[in-house]
Amino acid sequence: MLNKVSLISHRLSRRKTYTENEEGDLLESHSGTGPKLLRILNLFDLTFLGIGSTLGVGIYVLAGSVAKDLAGPAACLSFLVAAFASGLAALCYAEFGARVPKAGSAYVYSYVTVGEFIAFIIGWNLILEYLIGSASVARALSLNVDAMSNHSMSRMFTLSTPIHIPYMSAYADWLSLSVTLLMTIVLAIGVKSTSLFTNIFTILNLSVVMFVITAGAAYAKSENWTLSVNETLERESVGMGGFFPYGISGVMAGAAKCFFGFVGFDSIAAAGEEAKNPKRNIPLSIVLTLVVVLVAYVGVSVVLTLMIPYYAQDKDTPLVNAFQQVGHSWAAWIVTVGSAFGLTASLLGAMIPMPRIVYAMAKDGLLLRCLAAVHPRFKTPFTATILTGSIAAIFAMVTDLDSLVEMMSIGTLLAYTLVAVSILILRYEWNPLKRNVRLDGSLPWQREPTEASSKKSKLIIFILCLLTVIFCTLLASIQKSQVYHAGLIILLLSTAISMLGLVLYLCFLPRAIGRVYFMVPLVPLIPAISIWINMYLMFQLSLATWLRFVVWMAIGLLIYGGYGASHSTLERESVSLAAFSPEEDNSPLVNLLVMNEETY
Repeated sequence: MLNKVSLISHRLSRRKTYTENEEGDLLESHSGTGPKLLRILNLFDLTFLGIGSTLGVGIYVLAGSVAKDLAGPAACLSFLVAAFASGLAALCYAEFGARVPKAGSAYVYSYVTVGEFIAFIIGWNLILEYLIGSASVARALSLNVDAMSNHSMSRMFTLSTPIHIPYMSAYADWLSLSVTLLMTIVLAIGVKSTSLFTNIFTILNLSVVMFVITAGAAYAKSENWTLSVNETLERESVGMGGFFPYGISGVMAGAAKCFFGFVGFDSIAAAGEEAKNPKRNIPLSIVLTLVVVLVAYVGVSVVLTLMIPYYAQDKDTPLVNAFQQVGHSWAAWIVTVGSAFGLTASLLGAMIPMPRIVYAMAKDGLLLRCLAAVHPRFKTPFTATILTGSIAAIFAMVTDLDSLVEMMSIGTLLAYTLVAVSILILRYEWNPLKRNVRLDGSLPWQREPTEASSKKSKLIIFILCLLTVIFCTLLASIQKSQVYHAGLIILLLSTAISMLGLVLYLCFLPRAIGRVYFMVPLVPLIPAISIWINMYLMFQLSLATWLRFVVWMAIGLLIYGGYGASHSTLERESVSLAAFSPEEDNSPLVNLLVMNEETY
């Protein structure tokens, strides 16, 4: 029995290793000799890929719906909170992008640090993120085109192909289907041509955003941020007026939804195998992307809520509606045309990482290996691109936009959480090839981790995550019930103090002092805060979202248990090497850590 438990534990926690060749590329011990992805994306391409992936639905749809239903004028604060959470996650992504510049994003990172099972969970969630992201952008693009046609297109689709299923679209959106399939073909032909399209459309998108902020500021009215209670009481379900009509809880619920607007920078990491000088360009492009997107979101949400009252916002096309209400239809047309370019760039950006996640998982044997095929001419993951693009097109055709946003957020938040956990594990990982005390001029307390300290850190990280779940559960229940029971408050404070104590304890454990281009500062504080914020935002999402997420995860676990675990490349290697019992330690991170020390 114990042997079976040990075998299962080994399978779930086995990890990948990489070595570095003379050109600086990371090679897997089991990598094949077939066609490889080409490194053709520079810093400019990566940054515009990130901006194009991120700056779409959040600008043209999300700002209005959050202001109308959740946060009111404080929607700008919701975007700031979401940006802060995304920024912490971005720092973790940036370090891993510098360490492991391979296709697969957080999936590969967790495979190197945490193990195969957690890597599959993250990869499966990333597939969901990009599927829904692509579908939602295509749907938003269709809504904007429909607005240009005075809603004649939606009326025609409703009459010809209605859908009478709960939580689904009212009609089959053939435009969303067609656009997504067209972008799939563009992606399959080559990432360089896709990058050119993305760069052009992103420049046009940024131009429209600047136009909205400058033109909208001319019609700003400060009284729209200070509406009286009497004005709002005349309308149903519009809060209590002022800057916080729905309270702080509304701002946080809005932040959970606004988080959707920042999903996209990880597309940079997913394209790591096609990036030039990835150890430098991936971290830089992630940071540049978040700065540009934050300024755009906050600027647009501020102008939008100053132009017209928050309760008068349109949930589908807020910018177009705002300019129409102030009497400038010509500006509304500029925004509508610009949104088509912006959402097209966002659609391309959302679809680029999707087949690369599938490609990476299939290459490792966790999904069907035929999905890892690279086209000999186009040098793209052709089969994975066609399959995922077709599924996204079907999603876009039959799914309603509102039901997509929260579902995407929960998978992304879980992936970001596990990336932060991976940073903590990596930073305290024991490297038996290095001496405990450094002799290179470091301060005397900068000791390298030992085997004992590494095991201790993993236990503390596990307890910290468990306490974070308990804390967020208690906090969410107190917020929703508005019942401040003394026992719950004491338990909440005790949990918070325990979490703080564990973080402080981690501060005194020896940490690995690697020399990579970028490393997350203030470890363990920043990863710990990232874990807490991501968990908190997850608990702000609805029960229906959690139920749909559980169904998706159940399907993934069936795939892993029925296929992935037994067909994994590492499983094949372990079977072929079963006769060996090496004396030396084969810590999975040894090659990675030593590689970074020698390289830098």
